[in-house]
Amino acid sequence: MAEQSRFRGGQKAPNNGVYIEKGETGSNVEGPEQIDMKAGDKFPENSNPERVWVNKRDLSRPGVQGRAND
Repeated sequence: MAEQSRFRGGQKAPNNGVYIEKGETGSNVEGPEQIDMKAGDKFPENSNPERVWVNKRDLSRPGVQGRAND
């Protein structure tokens, strides 16, 4: 089973890393907030309810063909 890759405020980070705000549909956000998280830390609320947290590391990995990489 695949690990969740989008997170909302109050959820726990699965891994250490830098997380960045993205639009819920995968769209980029102008001036996104970035946070450094440790595994088990709770995410803060997003500055906009239509945004989610994603691991910044995952943004540089190629996606599966025909599917958005988020």
